[in-house]
Amino acid sequence: MFSSEATTRNIRVRVQAQYDPSRSSPQQSQWFFLYTVSVTNEGRDTVQLMSRHWVITDGMGKVEEVQGPGVVGKQPVLAPGQSFEYTSGCPLTTPFGSMHGTYQMVNQAAEKFDIEIAPFTLTEPYSSVN
Repeated sequence: MFSSEATTRNIRVRVQAQYDPSRSSPQQSQWFFLYTVSVTNEGRDTVQLMSRHWVITDGMGKVEEVQGPGVVGKQPVLAPGQSFEYTSGCPLTTPFGSMHGTYQMVNQAAEKFDIEIAPFTLTEPYSSVN
């Protein structure tokens, strides 16, 4: 289990990633990873998560960017002290890679700002990284 953590403007983002062998098929060069993200509002303003921007890099250095509204079909509103947690997945054609990115947030004053999702590793537990 790998994880990352970053805090931007009192919003903490924690990620835990794990390999999912049941949805992977190494013989066909398909590896699937699950990641669970927890977003916690440690500030005094209510904020809303509006969109996501992921940068996914596979073991060969190929980069894919994913952008879109919300996360898992939601745009959660977080009052001070509240958290939102979700699990999503990422397929790769190599047994290891990494992800990082940003969430675009908006506060009650309609001010938009990005918060960091620190880099985390995706790796099959048995693969050797050269």
